[in-house]
Amino acid sequence: MPDPVAPPALPRLIFLSRWLQLPLYLGLIVAQGVYVVHFGIELWHLVEKTTTVSEIDIMLRVLGLIDVVMIANLLIMVIVGGYETFVSRMRLEGHPDEPEWLSHVNANVLKVKLAIAIITISSIHLLVTFMNASRLDEKTMLWQTVIHLTLVLSAISIAFIDRLSPTLAKH
Repeated sequence: MPDPVAPPALPRLIFLSRWLQLPLYLGLIVAQGVYVVHFGIELWHLVEKTTTVSEIDIMLRVLGLIDVVMIANLLIMVIVGGYETFVSRMRLEGHPDEPEWLSHVNANVLKVKLAIAIITISSIHLLVTFMNASRLDEKTMLWQTVIHLTLVLSAISIAFIDRLSPTLAKH
């Protein structure tokens, strides 16, 4: 006799389909490895040319390194937060290296954190653009500024909607 508590086959299949995301997260881990290699190469170029480049060029290269680190941080948030939220619990409670944010991560928190990380990355790109203003045309600088402001407005909207969510859920 079938177990009356067991879910029917279709809901079980749908629930198991979350594991199809595992290769995607593994691919992001490989992408993070690519960024580590890129960071190493860029750092080597910076060290190699330290005595022959201007302070502005050093600053631009360091901003490029910071950009790589921010993208790696974004990857970690997506990999760890996404896996924990959508695939399976990681059971890291009590582990000394457990990220503080992981204990209260959900899809909404992850969206806000990702939006903030994307704005930070965009800010670095915009700073590099402004530092290279003499080499760029006004149209490029204008569009990069407009895109950055659009990202900022999007993040504010996401945060605002997230803040309203508990209020909306009560009604």
